[in-house]
Amino acid sequence: MSRCIVSGQITPEVLPEFLAPLENHTVIQGRDVFFTCVVNHLQSYKVAWIKSDSRAILAIHTHMVAHNSRLSVTHNGHNTWKLHVSNVQKNDSGTYMCQVNTDPMRSQMGYMEVVIPPDIMDDESADGMVTHEGGNIRLRCVATGSPKPIVTWKREDGRNIILREDGQKQSLKTFVGETLELTGVLRQEMGTYLCIASNNVPPTVSKRYSVDVHFSPLIKVTNQLVAAPINSDVVLQCYVEASPHAMNTWYRDAGEKLLPSDKYVMTEQPLNEYSWQMNLTVNSLEKRDFGGYVCSSVNALGKYDGVVRLQELHLSAKTTPTTLMKNTDIRQRKKPVAKGKKKNNSSGRRGHAGGFEEGDSINSDDDFGTTQIMTGSTQEGQRTDRPVVPSLPPPPWVIVNAANLRHPSVSAILLLLLLPTTL
Repeated sequence: MSRCIVSGQITPEVLPEFLAPLENHTVIQGRDVFFTCVVNHLQSYKVAWIKSDSRAILAIHTHMVAHNSRLSVTHNGHNTWKLHVSNVQKNDSGTYMCQVNTDPMRSQMGYMEVVIPPDIMDDESADGMVTHEGGNIRLRCVATGSPKPIVTWKREDGRNIILREDGQKQSLKTFVGETLELTGVLRQEMGTYLCIASNNVPPTVSKRYSVDVHFSPLIKVTNQLVAAPINSDVVLQCYVEASPHAMNTWYRDAGEKLLPSDKYVMTEQPLNEYSWQMNLTVNSLEKRDFGGYVCSSVNALGKYDGVVRLQELHLSAKTTPTTLMKNTDIRQRKKPVAKGKKKNNSSGRRGHAGGFEEGDSINSDDDFGTTQIMTGSTQEGQRTDRPVVPSLPPPPWVIVNAANLRHPSVSAILLLLLLPTTL
């Protein structure tokens, strides 16, 4: 310790002292940062800045020693020195020392960690991966950043990722890892997969990877038998699955290709990446319109046809066609009994006005499809000839049972028909 003589007395010299510790910094690459060193009683001593891990002298007082344009030192003219580092880079990480050249030397240290937000390197698989159904796909997502990012995979549509290995199947909401192996891929697994990279340094980044699964067309016909009256409009439907996109066409069963016209209106409604609903509207039905209609789908891998049969529905009155969309529970009304006559119930079951009995089965589960029947309400001003019967309360809606159709697997949709109540 140095001493000085004041008026014949020896007093200890007041040495420099640090008023606050040197701070630590965690800074994102590309930003600016500074260390602050506050020293009291510096007197004739000097403050120096040193990179401790490399033992490189950066500056002495306000004079820069290191040849680095991103480094600078400022002094407030009193007791505060600042080391500025602009546009910090990864190699700026390390320990920094504020040192005073006393004997022994006095110093304090602070640490700077430079972190880097995640980034995803370009990869050819991001341009789109294609496989045939049942094939394999390998998606690779390489992320950079500091600290090293965690890579997570998920499907953009929110569905689960399916992994198959050694005969085992896993269904995962997310998968962690740079490489995603998809084996035995099905058409339901095609779509967009997201690679998400995160290391707690904002912002989190993601990249889309497209997966296409190719397969030959498949057609499903929900209503293979449709009934509608003359002069009505009817819609025939087929559901198509195909990848790549198929060319869809409607034909008559004799091979005649149908073209858009006032008679035929054809539309397609996409349902997902690989399926569409084909609609054929036949306007103003005539006798010649009844028969078979073929929906055909073809792509580079194959062709598939579906058949819908359109038959005439005979009504006792001119009707406005409507489509029955759901089943209806029916409660049969009791027929009034004239005085003096006994109610005849010898059969134990009461028939409906349409000749079909309650309890007849209409359910038949099969791949053949269902029957769709078009019906409607009697228009005003129309008269219907029918046998004279005693005045009765308005009859109930009639359930028409179609279980007696020739093909045993036809599932019938209910026909609702309101009988007229006046001649």
